[in-house]
Amino acid sequence: MGKHRQTLLTFFQMVLLVPFASGWSPGETPLTTRWTDQVRPNASHPEYPRPQMVRSEWLNLNGLWQFQFGKKDDPPPLGSTLKDEILVPFPVESSLSGVTQRGSYLWYRRLFKIPDDWEGSRILLHFGAVDWMAKVWVNEGSVGTHRGGYDSFSFDITDALKEEGPQDLLLQVFDPTDAGSQPRGKQVNVPKRIWYTPSSGIWQTVWLEPVPEVHIERLRIRPRVNTESVEVTVMAAGEGAVKAGWVAEVTALDSGKELSRGSAPLGDPVTVKLARPRLWSPEDPFLYDLQVYLKRKEEIVDSVNSYVGMRKIQIAPDEDGVRRLMLNGRFLFQMGLLDQGFWPDGLYTAPTDEAYRYDIEMTKSLGFNMARKHVKVEPERWYYWCDRLGLLVWQDMPNGNNATPEAKKQFERELEALIKGRGNHPSIVMWVVFNEGWGQYDTERLTEWVSAMDPDRLVNNASGWTDKKVGDVVDLHRYPGPASPKPNGKRAAVLGEFGGLGLGVDGHTWTSKTWGYQGMEDQKALTERYLKLLRRVYMLMDNPGLSAAVYTQTTDVETECNGLITYDRALVKIQADRVAAANKGDLPALKLHVLVPASEGEPAFWRYTKEEPKDTWKQIHFKDNDWRSGPGGFGTKDTPGAHARTTWNTSDIWLRRTFDLETLELVNPHLWVHHDEGCEIFINGKLAMKAAGYTQDYEEYPIAKEAARSLKKKGNLLAVHCSQTRGGQYIDVGLVDVQTEDE
Repeated sequence: MGKHRQTLLTFFQMVLLVPFASGWSPGETPLTTRWTDQVRPNASHPEYPRPQMVRSEWLNLNGLWQFQFGKKDDPPPLGSTLKDEILVPFPVESSLSGVTQRGSYLWYRRLFKIPDDWEGSRILLHFGAVDWMAKVWVNEGSVGTHRGGYDSFSFDITDALKEEGPQDLLLQVFDPTDAGSQPRGKQVNVPKRIWYTPSSGIWQTVWLEPVPEVHIERLRIRPRVNTESVEVTVMAAGEGAVKAGWVAEVTALDSGKELSRGSAPLGDPVTVKLARPRLWSPEDPFLYDLQVYLKRKEEIVDSVNSYVGMRKIQIAPDEDGVRRLMLNGRFLFQMGLLDQGFWPDGLYTAPTDEAYRYDIEMTKSLGFNMARKHVKVEPERWYYWCDRLGLLVWQDMPNGNNATPEAKKQFERELEALIKGRGNHPSIVMWVVFNEGWGQYDTERLTEWVSAMDPDRLVNNASGWTDKKVGDVVDLHRYPGPASPKPNGKRAAVLGEFGGLGLGVDGHTWTSKTWGYQGMEDQKALTERYLKLLRRVYMLMDNPGLSAAVYTQTTDVETECNGLITYDRALVKIQADRVAAANKGDLPALKLHVLVPASEGEPAFWRYTKEEPKDTWKQIHFKDNDWRSGPGGFGTKDTPGAHARTTWNTSDIWLRRTFDLETLELVNPHLWVHHDEGCEIFINGKLAMKAAGYTQDYEEYPIAKEAARSLKKKGNLLAVHCSQTRGGQYIDVGLVDVQTEDE
């Protein structure tokens, strides 16, 4: 079937075969997107859902389905009309589903017709993803059960079909969300802060496909840059697929022009040579087309179209011997965004394919070359756009509790399905097995297992928190940060999360009350603070050797307003041109000239008290002879980033320290502070700064004008008050002169 006929079939399948009810409308939602109004029951994700294994004939079953909520022990309502309707493939909780309610047990029903010219073919029923357990009946007969909320699955329904008339498809879904132990990412039944609304039920495309008795079931595509070739293994299904005489043949093309071809017995790797291959990268995301044939003797039995990006990812030493992330043999600093993949109208499902593309284009336009897909697996169309547009991807495995042996088995089933199901996309360069210790177990074994399954990609054993010293990278999280671990043995150092600068924009928030790891006043403050963080990222790239950094995050999600873009994708919250230039390296480096050292290295000594002093404690003439003397910093040793040499574990502490300056010819004096929690700092009795919350590392803060004017060469006073309410605690202060490289 040619491309023109495929387009016609897609049109008729939507107009004639999808039941339509004019009463459908989206449910209520606090926010919509520019694509919300483009969603129609007869045009619900109509694009081909599997771009790396394309057949010309297929039938899209998206659209309006019958629907109703159920209970645990409900008998299947076989042959019965369900009470309500839902727009597939949008989660039941989403606005675009038209239901916009929560329920653990769901029933779906859909009538469909098989095109006449499919007679004689086997008919496959495909589900892109259903969260979480799906039981399927066709014409009142059970065809199978699937457990797993993120991986695609299929059933051969040929023997269940009737010879004439509409076919009856019934689906039961069970999704306990966080009441169960299954992988679920950030979905919770009671959303708050970094935990979001569930996405239950069908949330990716449902479709039919005619295939021969023996047909191509899966491809494994491995670029071989060193040998200038691509290796394609064709796996087939159907009776006789393992018998001798079957051959796989692969042709590589560039813009329709055949470059080379290869063949091998079915199941063996097919090697196709590509002389002087054009390598895939974020700067040049070139893709070769592949035509894959299944032959018996010389007869073509089945064929699919695919593509490959020729690229190589590895860990190797740079010219200074520092272990680095290398793409195609050169060090490329990977500057990425933490991408949650949520939408205000569709939750787990973007309203349109154009919306998926938008997020990737905006990520690229802001100067980022990578996204960390955070505890979610996207539809293949999202990875297709990453492949096509040139965005590197770190792919997380969605987390579960993993509290029981059965839960761990399910986690591993879904982890294997993730790697096999998404493993052909050139954009994916790293698998992340665990995030921040969530459900973490048997890390060493699972990391080795993933590496063995996919030796062509890097493996991150645990992003943040509990590093088990295995895999290809050592990964740190630090908010707002940044910070860097040291390259460890054969592993490169990466910063898996940092930033989290929060800014809610009126009219573009999910709720009136929002939060971020560190609140910003406006676009200018957010931009300046981001650029300040990025300068320090570049410093860490040089020392100790940071290879990648992931900023939190692409967009706001529900109450969390840490995004560079609003949740409705209506506004970019930072000054885009400045951030894009900085992410690409056009950012003058900072030089920090130490005027008064803090206690990061050698300890500085302070006078201190934990009892509230008189109001004059911050004045130069105050007598602190009865205060104790001790080395900085002050706090508890388990506080992140702390150098606690004097224990402070009460609610408040007051510090005093005198200092001299060599010169008053200063460019841009700043305080150099690590505080947990809120602090106020005075210079010569004048308020120099006041900050709430906490940091996890030392950061520079501008000095208030009156305090800066009070500086003198001899006899200055730093006076500090820090308070703590919960968690870790720490305070240390110095003074630096901040200069850019062109000053």
